Amino acid sequence: MAEKTFPGWHGTTIIAVRRAGKVVVAGDGQVSLGQTVIKGSARKVRRLSPGGAEVVAGFAGSTADAFTLLERLEAKLEATPGQLARASVELAKDWRTDKYLQKLEAMLIVTDGRDLFVITGAGDVLEPEHDVAAIGSGGNFALAAARGLMSNTDIGAEQIAREAMAIAADICVYTNGNLTVESIDA
Repeated sequence: MAEKTFPGWHGTTIIAVRRAGKVVVAGDGQVSLGQTVIKGSARKVRRLSPGGAEVVAGFAGSTADAFTLLERLEAKLEATPGQLARASVELAKDWRTDKYLQKLEAMLIVTDGRDLFVITGAGDVLEPEHDVAAIGSGGNFALAAARGLMSNTDIGAEQIAREAMAIAADICVYTNGNLTVESIDA
């Protein structure tokens, strides 16, 4: 008997831009199932406060998987207060080695205003070059737009993030212009 395949969930563009002591994380609100937009106002950028420390996180991929990872990240941050790099590496190690977590399909961008990381299920904790990180289906479009704006304008981090997301939404069918934007100072 042929295995039934469920159409994949698509969507999301998340971008983080660091400029002038401020980091802005922006994400669109579209969730698609196959060729159908299921929701246009999902909130994929969140502020976390484990142990009183401020962290902003954005996620791409399965929502349930991302929330599982965010809960784990919060626990790691509570165990290592003020050490986002260490908590991120510990999360990535668990994600890579735990049989349950290995099946999770999501990516994270996290920042505490000083550090900025992309965390993947392959065990990567990547600190982006050029003070811009992007993930998701429209991530490369947003990344290219933001890098161009970073090197050719003096506009602030939030405006760069918003402009880059608008460009990604114009190009990627799995990205819309309904943004959630969070900022955090260094």
